[in-house]
Amino acid sequence: MIATDTLDADPAPTLDGARFFRATASRFDRPEDRAVIDALGAWIADHFRKDLQSRPSRHVYISTLPAPVIAQIDDLRGAAVVEQAIRRQFRDDVVITPMHPTDELYISHYNLDRGGDQGLFDKHYDGNLRFLPIGAVVRALIYVRSSGHYKVVFADSKLTKGFETYDLGLLDFHRELHWVEGSYEEDGADRIVLKCNYMVVPARQKLLGDAVMALNLFQFFVVKAAMEASKSPQTLWQHALGRLCNVVRELNNIHPLLPHVLFSTMALAVAVVVAGLITIVVRA
Repeated sequence: MIATDTLDADPAPTLDGARFFRATASRFDRPEDRAVIDALGAWIADHFRKDLQSRPSRHVYISTLPAPVIAQIDDLRGAAVVEQAIRRQFRDDVVITPMHPTDELYISHYNLDRGGDQGLFDKHYDGNLRFLPIGAVVRALIYVRSSGHYKVVFADSKLTKGFETYDLGLLDFHRELHWVEGSYEEDGADRIVLKCNYMVVPARQKLLGDAVMALNLFQFFVVKAAMEASKSPQTLWQHALGRLCNVVRELNNIHPLLPHVLFSTMALAVAVVVAGLITIVVRA
């Protein structure tokens, strides 16, 4: 049974940087942090006015925003409430490394059109590397504007939360099956979220953690590019890529190795076809 807006007492800090990080919900209560969120929300409402009034959803890498805006976001993603919530579930000897290149501003709209970003609302894992023996990636969801109309269900952590403005949610990027519940509201309130990621590894495994970081970054940008290219599909190519994204998501829900098997099979099939064509040309 999944609890609604409730969470048991925090677990003892026993994780070593590889096992499951349980989803948690918190809030930015400091007046200074809330002032930053208010200013950031006002800037986004002005700068992304068209995106807020239209569909589909919009993802923007934080690194591409103006420097003063990035400085405001730095105040939030580096806030004590975020680090403390992460460290609470890990031993003291872990190293937490912000994954700033992957951090995004997310303007969310209900989007069930079988495109590449439908998985943002369907059941899904954010990542595909939960089979790795080290390296936990914790994702922080910082709610700049939200009415709580949509509820996020964290199935593995047995937590459901309708996040509102100033709320903070944290989840295991690779190991938490989650989805969004709600219905489309044409004139609904803005839903603006900062998605910020943090790699956590034991200090003694820092060098190996660097390799895991590189693998995370590679997979993140490949998947994100495919999702962005196929959201709200219009062309045949976009429809095909969107379908592939959704098939991969469903396979990943079953087991993280299945998408790799799919792509290996596809690559082998292409190689066989190309080899056959080359043989035909040479013999001709």
